[in-house]
Amino acid sequence: MLPIELPALEELASLLAGRGVDVVRLGYSDLTGVERGRDVLVSRLARTLGDGVPFCRAIYHTSPMGDVVPIHGGIDAGLPDVVAAPDLATVVDVPWEPGVAHCIVDVFNSDGTVAGESPRNVLKRVEARFNDLGYTSQVGPELEFFLLEEDASGSWRRYGEATGNVYSAGLKGDPENMLLRSLRLLDNYGLEVVAANHEFASGQFEINLWHSHAVDAADRAFRFKSAVKELARREGKRATFMAKPFNDEGGSGFHLHFSMLDADGLPAFDDSSSQDGLSWMAKSAIAGVLSHAPALAALCNPTITSYKRFGPDTLAPWLVDWGLDNRSSMVRVPPERGRAARLELRLGDASANPYLAIAGLLAAAYLGVRDKASPPHPLEGYGYDPERSAMLPKSLSESLDALVADTELVELLGKDFVDTFVAYKRNELERFSHYITDWEFREYSYHL
Repeated sequence: MLPIELPALEELASLLAGRGVDVVRLGYSDLTGVERGRDVLVSRLARTLGDGVPFCRAIYHTSPMGDVVPIHGGIDAGLPDVVAAPDLATVVDVPWEPGVAHCIVDVFNSDGTVAGESPRNVLKRVEARFNDLGYTSQVGPELEFFLLEEDASGSWRRYGEATGNVYSAGLKGDPENMLLRSLRLLDNYGLEVVAANHEFASGQFEINLWHSHAVDAADRAFRFKSAVKELARREGKRATFMAKPFNDEGGSGFHLHFSMLDADGLPAFDDSSSQDGLSWMAKSAIAGVLSHAPALAALCNPTITSYKRFGPDTLAPWLVDWGLDNRSSMVRVPPERGRAARLELRLGDASANPYLAIAGLLAAAYLGVRDKASPPHPLEGYGYDPERSAMLPKSLSESLDALVADTELVELLGKDFVDTFVAYKRNELERFSHYITDWEFREYSYHL
């Protein structure tokens, strides 16, 4: 049986109708973090959701171009269904679409068991193991993205093209005030957004979200990415969380601020008696992240383009290292202590699926804390020297191999999920290997 109670659905429908909501949008994440879903009339809500809403399982195997990747249990099994059940605690009105509320759903197999391919289920699985330590995770997502506008030729260019607008606000870097309007709407959407600014590149922006436990933080980051893209579409623009959309600009990061609270709600990463103010638990979590970084890259940097964002002097991590308030390291420990004592994982890029990136972070930290691991000495000075630290994987293929080889991380994430994710991504690599790029045509076509 799916965990749906008919009286609760009827009560929800009555409450929604009473405040003028006539449609509930059911949404869930596919493997890539893209939202999939369905609109349901409130007047039919209880009847429609009472037994769950069926979706084809192969949505988890569908590429961004609409191809269905041949993964076991999909095409070979006749394209069976999975069933979506609403998480009623996640219902929230959509402020830019009057009369519409949004609800995140959990996905189950047709026999009522948890669907192992669902990214939200993967994170729930890892969070449950993490909680066995007796601590609660705290995760604060920080995402960058580009806004694009269409030119007369139909090509997409960076919005508000100008130089040197990093850390600016207002019309100077945002001539149509898109960011300010979006910030207010996102706040009304219950995402716990905190602040926003223009980032380093033209048309690049960053919006920070407040911290909370892992699944809630991932839910908000997932909704955030979908919402930003929707708000851009409403104004004839395009928002992209692609890792590096332009050759002449840097990429977009997805940084995760992470800490732990004990059973009394006290910060577990703070220790005023230590030289650097960090507890053994903070250092063990850091050690776990460093130890499993090559495998984490597959989840935090999940596209072919992701690895074109890395390199010396990019402010994107290149090496497996950590440092105290050092932005050239993969794991940065911000200077605040007390309740704000935390680590910042700077590995991820904006194309990462929030559920999977956070699941990987929690799993690696769990393993480090469980084993009371110790990290190496922190990075001093400017990083990017491969003589001092091991390098991160240089390609998606390398990171997938590292993920498969990391048996401890695979066990926490779930083997069925990892098998599907790796097969899906290796298909992506295979398709790319046969595609002729603009670079190749420009490089070879004239002289050769």
